Amino acid sequence: MSRKSVSIVIRTYNEEEHLDELLNSIQKQIYDYEIEVVIVDSGSTDDTLKIAKKYSCKIIHIKKSDFTFGRSLNYGCDAAKGEFLLFISGHCIPTNEFWVDNLVEPYKEESIVMTYGRQIGVEESKFSEHQIFSKYFPDYDKVPQSGFFSNNANSSVRKKTWDKNKFNEELTGLEDMYWAKKMVNEGKKIAYKSNAKVFHIHNESWRQIKIRYEREAIALQNIMPEIHLSFMDFCRYLFVGVLSDISKALEESSLLGNFWEIILFRFCQYYGAYKGNHEHRKLSKKRKEKYFYPTK
Repeated sequence: MSRKSVSIVIRTYNEEEHLDELLNSIQKQIYDYEIEVVIVDSGSTDDTLKIAKKYSCKIIHIKKSDFTFGRSLNYGCDAAKGEFLLFISGHCIPTNEFWVDNLVEPYKEESIVMTYGRQIGVEESKFSEHQIFSKYFPDYDKVPQSGFFSNNANSSVRKKTWDKNKFNEELTGLEDMYWAKKMVNEGKKIAYKSNAKVFHIHNESWRQIKIRYEREAIALQNIMPEIHLSFMDFCRYLFVGVLSDISKALEESSLLGNFWEIILFRFCQYYGAYKGNHEHRKLSKKRKEKYFYPTK
């Protein structure tokens, strides 16, 4: 009997800082699959491609002007040969050598068409980012889960299901949740595996954080159009988010070093979400560049 096959698809744009560690971690995985690594690069100008070639990755190019999160994944999936397609961000690192096996394990149940794994921060991660990871990626499994939350920074789908259901190429983000919602509406299931764990390393400026939440809020309008954020919602969420983080920091005796960072992060998060919720869905070329390739 032939071994099952897995394709690991990684979207990259100037990911030299963490890509070597990621690809080295993939090489050290313990699994019983045929594995290939597919890099979808959208115009890196650093050593990203040099590192990818060192690890004999299959490299697919997408023009910067053609890039969207969904389209770049579709490029990679189309080039992939695996029965299961695993997605991991170029700045995520598996925490152990069983990441592949744990992420694929739920597919023993035929109704499951997508899995996603836990994300945690690193020492340098912002305090509020740690709280967000804890909220959305708990330390227990949900196999299957209720709802359609998912995240392609650390996830997988069945190739045969993707063949019939490509990722939305027009969204400014959240292509994972858009896809998952469609599958759940068709009676399929999503699984969350807490032991398929990765370090997610965000090294963003305050402006980049604001833009990330802004473009995700724009995309969310296509997934949950009933959600409307008023200015009062922004104020309320900001107050509650800051208060919750301060309480947690006090509990950990770390408020002194995190006080202003907490306020700035939560402001960027909720102001970005508020602004994005009010943006028109059709973006100009100039603003598309801003959302997808923010500069520091």
